[in-house]
Amino acid sequence: MDKILEITIETLIDRYEVLLLDAFGVLVHSSGTLAGAAELITELNRSAKPYYILTNDASRLPATAAKRFQRMGLAIETDRIITSGSLLKGYFAQNRLIGSPCVVLGPEDSIRYVELAGGLVVTPDDKFEVVVIGDESGFPFLDTVDSVLSGLIRKLDHGEKVHLVLPNPDLIYPKSDWEFGITGGGIALILEAALHQRYPGQTNLHFDRLGKPHDTIFKEALRRSGTRNMVMIGDQLATDIRGARAFGLDSVLIASGITNMHTITVDDNHLLPTYAMQSIIL
Repeated sequence: MDKILEITIETLIDRYEVLLLDAFGVLVHSSGTLAGAAELITELNRSAKPYYILTNDASRLPATAAKRFQRMGLAIETDRIITSGSLLKGYFAQNRLIGSPCVVLGPEDSIRYVELAGGLVVTPDDKFEVVVIGDESGFPFLDTVDSVLSGLIRKLDHGEKVHLVLPNPDLIYPKSDWEFGITGGGIALILEAALHQRYPGQTNLHFDRLGKPHDTIFKEALRRSGTRNMVMIGDQLATDIRGARAFGLDSVLIASGITNMHTITVDDNHLLPTYAMQSIIL
């Protein structure tokens, strides 16, 4: 990481019109806020600096996320939050899935995302055409995953088509300073591996991934901000940094989340951040 320039949050605020902030690993973890988060959001609000929270979380509606942030002392309004779950609406319309029966893994807000997109939520034991992994929580993990896998195999054995959708491609997330957890992306890998073993050679048995690093979420940030003079601040190379670079944005890798800057080497230019930063403390 010695080739990457260090930068401060003050310089970023001065240099860019809009800040894009990941949530987990930048502002918060499951146990609360990270150092400097409250002060940063307060300053951005005070100075009317445009910013958006660009999160792969599909377990909370923007309004739910805003309330959670506010309970943590982060005065972030709903219209500042762009989630991967909100991308389901466009996906369902584009793939003509409105009205389709859907199995949803996740809590109530994940289910609500699918309903708002036009999906008809059913159980894994019912006939379904779509599987959406919204989150790793909100359901009996092993029993539900087994039921979904069994339902998928029944459908595929009969030659039926199924859409597999994953709003959040992240594999892990920070639960606290020294604790980590798997996300819906990890569940998707399990199901994909099982299907590939059952149906070797079938290359279409994979989840469509919607959130970072894919460009749809960045396009929404561009639509709202009206400028490409944005910088993405995130803690994950494979999602935050790769996605920003592919979209033509500068990026900052922060040391407060998933990536250990002391141990990584970057050989893939698509994973090379523009800057590195230790924290968001002003």
